Amino acid sequence: MSTRDTTAATAPARTAWTRHLDTPLRAFLRTETASAALLLAATLAALAWVNLDASSYDRVWQTTLTLRLGGSELAESLRYWVNSGLMTFFFFVIGLEARREFDMGELRQRRRVTVPLAAGIAGMVVPVSIFLAFNLGRPSAHGWGVAMSTDTAFALGMLALVGPRFPDRLRAFMLTVAVVDDMLSLVVIATAYSHALALVPLLVGLGFLALVVVAARLGLRGGLICLLLGIAAWTAFMRSGIDPIVVGLAMGLLVYASPAARADLERASDLFKLFREQPTPELARTASAGLESAISPNERLQERFHPWASYLIVPLFALANAGIAINGGFLVHAYGSPITLGILLGYLLGKPAGIVAASSLVRTLSRGALRPPVGWAALAGGGTIAGIGFTVSLLIASLAFRGGALDEAKLGVLSAALCASGATWLIFRATGLLPARLRIRALLGSSETLIDLAVAVDPDRDHIRGPAQAPVTLLEYGDLECPYCGQAEPTIRTLLADRGDLRYVWRHLPLRDVHPAAEQAAEASEAAGNQGKFWEMHDLLLAHQSSLRLPDLKGYASELDLDPDRFADDMRRHAGAGRIAEDVDSADLSGVSGTPTFFINGRRHNGAYDIDSLTRAVRIARARAAVASSEALPRRGARRPRSARGRAGR
Repeated sequence: MSTRDTTAATAPARTAWTRHLDTPLRAFLRTETASAALLLAATLAALAWVNLDASSYDRVWQTTLTLRLGGSELAESLRYWVNSGLMTFFFFVIGLEARREFDMGELRQRRRVTVPLAAGIAGMVVPVSIFLAFNLGRPSAHGWGVAMSTDTAFALGMLALVGPRFPDRLRAFMLTVAVVDDMLSLVVIATAYSHALALVPLLVGLGFLALVVVAARLGLRGGLICLLLGIAAWTAFMRSGIDPIVVGLAMGLLVYASPAARADLERASDLFKLFREQPTPELARTASAGLESAISPNERLQERFHPWASYLIVPLFALANAGIAINGGFLVHAYGSPITLGILLGYLLGKPAGIVAASSLVRTLSRGALRPPVGWAALAGGGTIAGIGFTVSLLIASLAFRGGALDEAKLGVLSAALCASGATWLIFRATGLLPARLRIRALLGSSETLIDLAVAVDPDRDHIRGPAQAPVTLLEYGDLECPYCGQAEPTIRTLLADRGDLRYVWRHLPLRDVHPAAEQAAEASEAAGNQGKFWEMHDLLLAHQSSLRLPDLKGYASELDLDPDRFADDMRRHAGAGRIAEDVDSADLSGVSGTPTFFINGRRHNGAYDIDSLTRAVRIARARAAVASSEALPRRGARRPRSARGRAGR
């Protein structure tokens, strides 16, 4: 058995690199999903606590906590410190994710902002309208803001539970809608639910935020500086009468996101090599700082704060705010109350109606140029799951209501979350009963995906394996000495042997600073390609990654019956260097900094590269290609003259 066969036989289904190469969006969604369980547990704990001992629940959260600094002091209840203090970090994470989406995610192509923006706004306006229909002319109408916001963590967590086969693009789309939702909700909190506005503290707070921008421009991105400026801005906004949680969102939006540049990675690698040669504390600090600086501040801060926000702060907020005393009399009264009914029906009917209607309207007005990234069934499921309004809804309820009215609002929010989850499950089950092709269209739709690949595949230039006109193209930027590329090779073979409708493209990205023999190996593959045996040499090199010296390469050329003199001459002249440089340039343009990096039909594949993950991604690409093909055929057929259609049929 050859080395390659041994590798294929022994490689695990999930190889070592799958734990480390994950997109920030997937990590964000995974954390939100896991935290939903804690959020649910905290909610149940709050309900149990209140119904067992309501007095102790109120006593604990009304405890006054005072902070003194010199002659100044801040004295607020423990619930206030949770709601307006700790929740500032939660909205800081929301701001970071919003900025990442604008810089690197779905919203980096600005025209794609239109659909989620319209869906987010309509998904707030319609529920508010329903709430006001029940409460207009009553004192409770002031609580209209309770019925508008979607809870990101709870909604995405329940979506993973009740609709596990909804496409990942729905989760990304709903996250974008939720970001719009949260940003507008904070504007509402800052304007409609603030106390008497004090202008001087407000201007001081804005001044501190401006200093954060100035510090970033000057390159002063130290965590301590930003923290102190943030605390100062938070205090000023609190004194101004505006809820200070808006500071968290503002500061999150100021932190830019960017992919790791190859130059930064090479510098970090050089620093690590210096430490490896001379392991001193000073070089350890330098290497650590170099490694950290290769990652954008946005990603570093998200990794640091997102788990704390999702696993501690939001569940603690639920524990402090979700408690209501439940009994038969209260339920009968509350479910007849315009507050509870307005919130419940606003979320259950208004959210999906607003999101679906706005998305459809944008598609119609743009004549199909702008459309949701998913099909109608997935969009409907996303609309119903958006009816889970928890964190911001309870926050606004605590600002708008007191006493029995507050309990009625909480019941409406909790009931809406339960009903929205059930409605999403019903949509998921109904979609599963559809015929396969209709189900694919209902889930995936026919929208075009963002093309991340800067240089399109050229059949006259690129190295291609598989049918030249295959509907799915899997492109890899690889390094012939990279062990992860070697581990991925059996997976590629399995995919190519699956159905015959996949073509595979290899482009070179030798990581010279990490793999010293990689560029020479790439030139050897190009030298073999000049004699018509690129793929044979490619396979041999990946199978013998520990033996890539020049004598080894000449031995492989002899094994493949290449002309030895021509091969040696090409290696001596570096005949393939120009082509390799073109591949490296195209990788830089596409934001590729490491190997292996895959693109499927021009869209970057983020996450694991094991057989299961790549197979699923390729399957989705096949389904999208099939839907696009089935929609294109009728249009082409409609333009044919009758005689042409007859000849085609025969």
